Amino acid sequence: MTQDKTLKQILIVEDEIIIAEGLQRKLKKMGYDVPAIVSSGEETIKMVKENNPDLVLMDIVIHGKMDGIETAGQIHNLFDIPVVYLTAFADEKTLERAKITEPFGYLIKPFKERELQITIEIALYKHEMEEKLKQSERSLREKNQWLAAVIESIGDAVIATDPEGTIRLMNPIAEAMTGWKQNEALGKPLTGIFNVISEDTGKKIENPVTKAIREEKFYGLADHTILVTKEGIKIPVDIIGSTIKMDGDGIIGIVLIFCDIFERKRIYEALKN
Repeated sequence: MTQDKTLKQILIVEDEIIIAEGLQRKLKKMGYDVPAIVSSGEETIKMVKENNPDLVLMDIVIHGKMDGIETAGQIHNLFDIPVVYLTAFADEKTLERAKITEPFGYLIKPFKERELQITIEIALYKHEMEEKLKQSERSLREKNQWLAAVIESIGDAVIATDPEGTIRLMNPIAEAMTGWKQNEALGKPLTGIFNVISEDTGKKIENPVTKAIREEKFYGLADHTILVTKEGIKIPVDIIGSTIKMDGDGIIGIVLIFCDIFERKRIYEALKN
């Protein structure tokens, strides 16, 4: 039988043929395609694999070694296809077993045609929304992985914070220069990890987060800036800071890029003399 791929396909799992055929007529009248009617769990898994339907209407008492709940459990584990139960059983034990398979609906026989249609429409819509959310999360995860790889490969030290100055990311060079491991620094205030002072006065200089928010982008915090590491070692550094914005709108964080300029200062001093 030729299937209309433009219609949503619903697989019927029902061991009473008269009920199954009546259900098939109702579904076709509602505008759905029914690729097959099956009566056992084993047939169901085979048909789901072959046809990839949009939804499975599952009776709980069916032929074969697996009942409808066990079959739905396999569908849940192996395929990303929503299941709606059709059953005459509404006892607590059955409901508890069914819940574990995370069904998209549960209809108690006998049910009205309108109930069936609403339950199917809600199940399909819910599944579609869940798929969009998963795709969005996958896309965001891939972007974050790509960004993390880029930041780790940058030749300078990088620290990123939220707008309040709490550290959210450090690359390996920033770890090496500050003496702090990322897992130690995450969630801590920037000023407690990125300790910068003026070489001339020895005093702490302006908080980079405050300056970045005020100026949106800056080059250097002060002349002759010194980074004091976790061990108390003093390193002359150049610092660039900028805000991070989402779609050019509100500030979602601050990024600082800094590098050791000891060798540059040594060459400069040598040339002066």
